[in-house]
Amino acid sequence: MTTNSNRLYVPALGSLYATLDSFMLPMLRIMLGLILIPHGCQKAFGWFGGAGFARFTQIFESIGYRPGAVWLSIVILVELVGGLCLVFGLFTRVAALLVALFMINAIWVTSAKGFFWTVQGYEYSLLILAVALVFAVRGSGSYSLDSKMNKEF
Repeated sequence: MTTNSNRLYVPALGSLYATLDSFMLPMLRIMLGLILIPHGCQKAFGWFGGAGFARFTQIFESIGYRPGAVWLSIVILVELVGGLCLVFGLFTRVAALLVALFMINAIWVTSAKGFFWTVQGYEYSLLILAVALVFAVRGSGSYSLDSKMNKEF
């Protein structure tokens, strides 16, 4: 990234911005994955205060996702495996697209509760959707396994 230091209020920051630029998308990709992984672990294993597979299966069935175990397994794969793929930058576009689809559903499910996450609204899901779409379009960027392979999606 080339920063026109004439446009900056503090021109001396231009070189700092240029130095850090190549790390920003990988950092965002890794953070997205690290946010998703614990959610998958809550559902699969009951870690981090989660209810675990059996209870989440009941929850899914109670909100109309039947068979609950199948839908829950899909969600766990997206959050846990997709999250790991994002952390390592492996098959990033596919993982990000699946996360985006998952977040569209999450927005639909939580939209009746309003916008703010403090009332279990869709604000958080909307942000995750936007970030996932960035990686679905841009790919993993530098510092990823995708960048080491001959082809990517």
